[in-house]
Amino acid sequence: MKKISLFILSLFAIFFHAQKIELQTLLKAKISIRAIQFWDGKVWYAGTDSKFGYVSLKDPADQKQIALADKKLQFRTLAQNKTAFYAINIESPAYFFKIAKKSLEHQIVFKDTLKTAFYDALHFVNDNRAYAFSDPDSDLNMKLAVFNAKTRNPWYGIGHRGTLKLNKGEAAFAASNSIIESSYPYLWIATGGVVSRVFRHDFKNGRWEVFNTPFIQGSSSQGIYSIDFYNRKFGIAVGGDYTKQEQNINNIATTNDGGKTWQIQASGMNGGYKTCVKIRPKSRGKDIIAVGDQHIEFSSDFGKTWTKISDEKGLYVCEWIDRNTVVFAGKDRIVKMTVR
Repeated sequence: MKKISLFILSLFAIFFHAQKIELQTLLKAKISIRAIQFWDGKVWYAGTDSKFGYVSLKDPADQKQIALADKKLQFRTLAQNKTAFYAINIESPAYFFKIAKKSLEHQIVFKDTLKTAFYDALHFVNDNRAYAFSDPDSDLNMKLAVFNAKTRNPWYGIGHRGTLKLNKGEAAFAASNSIIESSYPYLWIATGGVVSRVFRHDFKNGRWEVFNTPFIQGSSSQGIYSIDFYNRKFGIAVGGDYTKQEQNINNIATTNDGGKTWQIQASGMNGGYKTCVKIRPKSRGKDIIAVGDQHIEFSSDFGKTWTKISDEKGLYVCEWIDRNTVVFAGKDRIVKMTVR
């Protein structure tokens, strides 16, 4: 088990009221990982060079990695339902892979050959329905691929021609597979770039709404990189500017009305650029962890103030396993943090 430094340990101890903190490296491999899932006591991942695999949470020696394709495809999405994992590579053509959970047999079940195809995130609402968001087409129409298990051909594309338009220079970031989130009756999608907005879909009436945000925006590297919602009302968005990662102005915002309005939090008083944010289970939205390329931060007051708890570099995605366990993944490794 890899122990953290005394300095970081002391920060953790103070922050978590002197609880014991353990940081364990589960996986070391030549891979960049921006999407993870938990199933069967394992961390499952998809990453660079067509690599897909798992590592056990209890016994890191129990691990396996396979190649989903002969080509060196770059995966930044991974999601699951009851029987299978699904992964989509970035760039065109975009191949939708289905990987059987028990056998790991894999196949391409959908393909998007549009030149502008670039899938930023994939999210399952339930076992029967999923949404994958791509950068817009050449006419700036919003572009989604939808999975519906109850239809003959489960995957199909949706192009909102003339109804849902993105602005020129507006897209999304494939930073941690977390610009899509859902909590019934809503699905949210966050964008960035020249404009940073939140799209909200209402499952009850099938309508889409689009809301502006006060987030940092204006250039291709700025905007929302990750969102998470505790329920249908409270949510948080984080991001910034990946070309100026130390900048911390207008890079965190929260909503209390389901994404209609957003309030900037901790502007100028946080660690800077962030790629993933996750609300702690059973905290009612109060406790939140966020990771960026240069640090890990924690908030215990609904995102209003933040404490840097690690200067660990090269981690891009995080996910709570339970209230006391978080997994991080990024450049060449997967790490588990346990609070006891």
